[in-house]
Amino acid sequence: MATLRLVTLRLLNGSSSLSRCLFPRTQIFTVRAFSAAMSPPSTAVVYDQHGPPDSVTRVTELPPVEIKENDVCVRMLAAPINPSDINRIEGVYPVRPPVPAVGGYEGVGVVHSMGAAVKNFSPGDWVIPSPPSSGTWQTYVVNEQNMWHKIDKGTPIEYAATITVNPLSALRMLEDFMDLKAGDAIVQNGATSIVGQCLIQLARIRGIHSINIIRDRAGSDEIKETLQKFGADEVFTESQLELKNVKGLLAKIPEPALGFNCVGGNPASLVLKFLRQGGTMVTYGGMSKKPITISTSSFIFKDLSLRGFWLQKWMSSDKAIQCRNMIDYLLGLAREGKLTYAMELAPFSDFHSALDKALGKQGSQPKQVIKF
Repeated sequence: MATLRLVTLRLLNGSSSLSRCLFPRTQIFTVRAFSAAMSPPSTAVVYDQHGPPDSVTRVTELPPVEIKENDVCVRMLAAPINPSDINRIEGVYPVRPPVPAVGGYEGVGVVHSMGAAVKNFSPGDWVIPSPPSSGTWQTYVVNEQNMWHKIDKGTPIEYAATITVNPLSALRMLEDFMDLKAGDAIVQNGATSIVGQCLIQLARIRGIHSINIIRDRAGSDEIKETLQKFGADEVFTESQLELKNVKGLLAKIPEPALGFNCVGGNPASLVLKFLRQGGTMVTYGGMSKKPITISTSSFIFKDLSLRGFWLQKWMSSDKAIQCRNMIDYLLGLAREGKLTYAMELAPFSDFHSALDKALGKQGSQPKQVIKF
């Protein structure tokens, strides 16, 4: 909020020819000088051009930002490094901020200060950007009050920081494409991703079976056990599905009506093999960078549908209140221990080490969450 400073000027009659002309006798003037409220300086991860994130990002100091009457200044507590964050820096994501830009797209922070017109927030409130917005990889963020959503401070910080992009994607995909009932089934590849882990747990809560496909790699038995603890009914490696009739593996699980693909290539074809007549496969990622191929007979004789899902497009529609209600629901599950996924908190001072892990330089690693 603006501060008011009073400055008193005393001009003496006869002190100069200019004062004699303008001020024929001694006068006292009170001058009102306004200085806008400002945020503290911010330490930020900035990139000046698109390219490899480990080459183009730098940690730097940013000057204070004016806090306007409808603004809220938030001291960030934590923010994740998501694959979409990396894609934005690389310049390959469909929507990205103009450079130079501050990285990051979601996170959680605590209200530091507010503009004079802000009524629904108080210093100390925990908030998340909703909808998410670019620039969360910095210690202070200033944005209009309608861009922040207050959340329960009892939420574990790492879940508060990561609840929107991945868990909300899982919830929306599970509910938006087909009216599933308890006893139905879904199938997915990329089951070890955070979206995949969330799909398993959200399906289990609804009594929906899940069939999960993972890559052939060292430790696959341990991965299977972990996913089964989340509630996965079946977990198969890709090589186990090199059969003509994969549905013979399902025992008492019904043929799935809905499938999810985040890989592309052959793993997408494996999802399609499981789907029942009239089933739908939803694609939300393409980690293999290979195209989806589907046989002509699958289209003609099985009447399969292929759909796409992009959370940012869904949130850009008139769904702000609906979106925040879903986020509160997911945060409640996290607080109750009913929604979990692997993450690693890293101090902001170790940002580039965490970035290397997120880029896969050290093999498979948990989701990296920066703690400020």
